[in-house]
Amino acid sequence: MIRSILLCLLAVILLPINPVSAEGVGREFTIGIQSTKTISIRPFEAVDRDMLSIYNAVYESLVYLDDNYMPQGCLAESWEPGNNGKTWTFTLRSDIRFSDGTPITADDVVASAQYILDKANDENIVDHGFYSNLGYFVKSVSAKDEKTVIFKAKRPYYGILFQMTFPVVPASQVSMDNPIGSGPYVISHFQAGSDLMLEKNVNWWKTQPEVERIYFQFCDTPNRVTESYEYGRVDAVFTRSISSTQYKTGPHSVTMSYRTNQLECLFMNNSSSELTPEVRKAIRYVIDKQKIVDNVYSGLARPTNFPFFPGTWMYNEALDPSFTVNVDEARRLLEADGWEDSDENGILDRTDGDGKVSNLHLRFYVYEEPDNDVRLEAANMIAEMLYQVGISCTVDGMSMANAKEKLSAGSFDLILGAFAMDVCPDPGFILMRGNTGNYSRYKSSRMTELCESLRKEYSFQGYRQRLMEIQSLFAEDCPFICMYYRMGNVLSRNMYTTCRDVREYELLRGVESFAISLNK
Repeated sequence: MIRSILLCLLAVILLPINPVSAEGVGREFTIGIQSTKTISIRPFEAVDRDMLSIYNAVYESLVYLDDNYMPQGCLAESWEPGNNGKTWTFTLRSDIRFSDGTPITADDVVASAQYILDKANDENIVDHGFYSNLGYFVKSVSAKDEKTVIFKAKRPYYGILFQMTFPVVPASQVSMDNPIGSGPYVISHFQAGSDLMLEKNVNWWKTQPEVERIYFQFCDTPNRVTESYEYGRVDAVFTRSISSTQYKTGPHSVTMSYRTNQLECLFMNNSSSELTPEVRKAIRYVIDKQKIVDNVYSGLARPTNFPFFPGTWMYNEALDPSFTVNVDEARRLLEADGWEDSDENGILDRTDGDGKVSNLHLRFYVYEEPDNDVRLEAANMIAEMLYQVGISCTVDGMSMANAKEKLSAGSFDLILGAFAMDVCPDPGFILMRGNTGNYSRYKSSRMTELCESLRKEYSFQGYRQRLMEIQSLFAEDCPFICMYYRMGNVLSRNMYTTCRDVREYELLRGVESFAISLNK
């Protein structure tokens, strides 16, 4: 289940620097973002990454994810699994209303969810929308009464709660441009390719935001986003550009790192005769992820050993010591697998039963993306690390389309690429035998059983336990290597949030209560 957003390009007029004290936002401020694809306000069909952060300040959902990445009630005050997790009943709050003052009812939730499900199940369209993964979890949705919504699940699955983060709009406006929402802000102005303005929602059902207006200026390239900040055109910017790391927190600037859902991985072809479990583990032991993060990404990435973000409840930290860089252990594993440098040329070799000598040489491919043009540099650094234990690699850069062909055909040994991970913590799509994202051709009946078992757990405790077991087996089998999660930066002359888990797609989370928090 992969969730992806189209990358965009951005344009801005540069003005002289006008430093602002990094104390508080005040009543209004201006943010520069990258946006060229958005021609209308369509919260269900976002096409610009940063627009999702804007939508999340305008449209609310049944559930939100707190700083611990745990589901908490938003429009829903409570929920209850029934029939052993096959149904989920959500009870709406009594005081919720849209920005025009009309009450939010179960029919609005049903219409919003059904719109997403209809698109997700439409085989005649290519783009099924940002929230289309709801279709993997939900069979049907209905209103029991004005304040009760019932979801029939495709499987008894705790993960369904993470999909309840879709926007809710009036039933009559689900297919309209610029539908109204219920969040702390409303969109009062929008000009495609130019700018947008949020103003506080005077009918918001919570405490009124003290930040009254937020202006957004659209830029057409990542460089122009950071330039707009450098030349004082805006008070803040959202950026994943590595060049943004030059801006450090100081008297006139605040840098807040945020985590993205982009997981960089080193895919290893498990069908390759050279890439036995021992060799795969040896590769894992020799790669220094932190060194790559520091030298290639300038720190704008977070090393991880599993398909989950470190420090969260779903990450198995107890297993981290087994991933420590250990070149001696790598050499021991390679020797145990029969590899030696018999001709002393620096490259390992071994002789098969027929007396044929083969070198440990791997085909290593890498593809670049518009906002990740350093991946080839990372691949070359990995190749240098492997060479120190006698593994030879030929690194070839290529387009994403060509890399996909290599992955589909299995004509590779190593590929450095990335997954866009779904909001729901479920790695089954990359680990289950024969699944869509299992590019490494990993075949483990036990892992498939664990992933299937995960999708039958409808309690938090059971769900978390299965995730721990999945990571234990992942560490043992080493089907591929999780490298790091890409990070981004919010560059700002003003603090605007007290949230400690700043996440992509939710970069405005907390702005509505920031001034209130400071006044407490």
